[in-house]
Amino acid sequence: MADFLLEIGLEEVPARMIAGAEAELGRRVKDLLTRERLLVPEAKLTTYSTPRRLAVLAEGVQPSQADTEEQLTGPSWKVAFNDGAPTAAAEAFAKKAGVPVSALQKVANAKGEYVGATVRRAGRAATELLAAELPKEVLGLYWPKNMYWRAGKPERFVRPVRWVVAMLDAAVVPLEIAGIVAGNASRGHRVLHGPAPVTLDRAKSYAETMLTARVVVDAAERRHRIRKALDAATRTVPGARWREDALLMETVVHLTEWPTVILGSFEREYLALPEEVLVTVMRDHQKYFAVEDTEGKLVPHFLAVLNTEVDEEGCGIVRHGNERVLRARFKDAQFFWDFDQKTPLTERVESLKQVTFQKDLGSYHWKTQENLRVARELAAATKPACTTLDESALLKAVELAKTDLTTELVKEFTELQGVIGGLYARAQGLGERVAVAIYDQYTPASMEDNSPVSVEGQLLGIADRIQTIAAMFAIGNAPTGSKDPFALRRAANGIVKILAESELPLTLVEVVEASGAEGANREQVLAFLRERLHFYLKEVRCFGYDVVNAVLAAGADDVRDVIARAEALCKARESADFEAISAAFKRMKNILRQAEEKGFALGSPKSVKLAAEAQQLADAAGLLAEEVTLLRQARAYPRALEVIATLRPAVDAFFDKVMVLDPDETVRGAHLGLIDEVLRGFSGIADFSEIVTG
Repeated sequence: MADFLLEIGLEEVPARMIAGAEAELGRRVKDLLTRERLLVPEAKLTTYSTPRRLAVLAEGVQPSQADTEEQLTGPSWKVAFNDGAPTAAAEAFAKKAGVPVSALQKVANAKGEYVGATVRRAGRAATELLAAELPKEVLGLYWPKNMYWRAGKPERFVRPVRWVVAMLDAAVVPLEIAGIVAGNASRGHRVLHGPAPVTLDRAKSYAETMLTARVVVDAAERRHRIRKALDAATRTVPGARWREDALLMETVVHLTEWPTVILGSFEREYLALPEEVLVTVMRDHQKYFAVEDTEGKLVPHFLAVLNTEVDEEGCGIVRHGNERVLRARFKDAQFFWDFDQKTPLTERVESLKQVTFQKDLGSYHWKTQENLRVARELAAATKPACTTLDESALLKAVELAKTDLTTELVKEFTELQGVIGGLYARAQGLGERVAVAIYDQYTPASMEDNSPVSVEGQLLGIADRIQTIAAMFAIGNAPTGSKDPFALRRAANGIVKILAESELPLTLVEVVEASGAEGANREQVLAFLRERLHFYLKEVRCFGYDVVNAVLAAGADDVRDVIARAEALCKARESADFEAISAAFKRMKNILRQAEEKGFALGSPKSVKLAAEAQQLADAAGLLAEEVTLLRQARAYPRALEVIATLRPAVDAFFDKVMVLDPDETVRGAHLGLIDEVLRGFSGIADFSEIVTG
């Protein structure tokens, strides 16, 4: 067995794009090797990446494909041979198969006698296959943004390709990607190693050899080194710890090839600024980790991850430079904070007329008035069951929610939109409920994010999102395929998540009605939210696809109710009785569909004297239906499903003994009516016919 290495050397790639491309390249290489029968069953594939390279190491590659033998079948024997002499048809088939006519065989099957040929195909060498197929796989990688860099050439890539390494053990694979011929020479760290090539003697020694050139090609190893260095640097500050930040960690991992860490500090006076501002400046603008005490409060230090290694003197110079840049950023933030306080949020509402929301819809002032209308409708639907709602605080928060767009601090730090509004509302004494609602208006930003903590924040978030969705749908800006320029899927995901994780007594229908969407637009928006609910159940809550389909078929408006039914269904399906009853319900549904296709009418089970087994099913269903209905109303779904499963003996006996599609029209109609009543009576929790059994 051999080891195959592929490395694509590039100009620096944006950090956010690297992990996805690394994984995709690994999949493409594995699929290619598998498709071409070059991987052994115990093969191991490892991917690597840095800002300047993507690499894959496949261990367990066949030097060549195994030879294959294939049996081809041609025309009938009578057509191919006339009195034992080959015809033109036989000669044509032999030529196609690549064998002499004398090698043709008589093959008999159920249809008769035919001409056959056994064709042996020699396996191709791995180097030949890789040279022919791999460039297409590499250039087919998806990138959010591509570029041309060779005049008059068609290939596009995220950044210019500067070198290619392709090796099968110690041999170079003769392939070419974007005009670059593959070799066995990589490149080391730009500064610490310099421009000299790094010659690889074998594919498997790749990671070890690159370490000598000051490049850690394994992202997991860089992550480990960074964490250890952060720990070591922080230990020099008594009682301090660095603040965990998963997104920042992934960013610095993909910004570095040889990471080291330095500790810096800033003046304590800047701690008077809101923590959100300080952390945003450090994290988003400078890629620094914040440092906190044991109570989680910031201390006047930061940690910078470098992509180099410096001596003590150099460390001091680098630290001083980072501190100077951070100090300037903090000074700007302090100036903007003080300047913004001169114009309270309540005096900024009119200024929203000068801020465009969407060119075909209007300004943020228009958006605010629309949000107020929607919020009043949502509050009216919520108040009867939610005594904690402060409607006046909600409406004040909605009115002021977008005003921070006019502040200098948000213009400088756009990622703090909403957060700054909440902080300003608190600083200006507008009330804690108002401040918290404004602060949380854009949460959850993703399915991993937390939902707003207050009912006012939840309603503000829903009102803002559903108004945007309905308005965009109305002017033809609904998402299409993978394109969603206005992030409407994310907005709908936020609505579903808030409804799923709050106590708001709102359904999807009520949310859409509050938006004011009408006619076809209303149905499109409602279908869009239900599609996002399907996504939430399957991808976020990880329910099986059949469970999701089953519960949504029985009702898809009350989000928390759908989740409760799905949880009960997952538990109930472990029962053999429930699995059997689900299979029976699927059979009933199929019978009813076939009856409809044949034009058979449904009758009443009471129109004829039923067979004993049919009457037994009717009696059992009648007795259980009322109990199941009461349990459903109480949302006691686990118990309701247990009761439904007790119907199994009657259902089994019915299908064992009764001919459902009886030749007698009246009897057949009574049977069809019976199973229709059973289906409708017990499908309020889920459409059990959707459950996959066996």
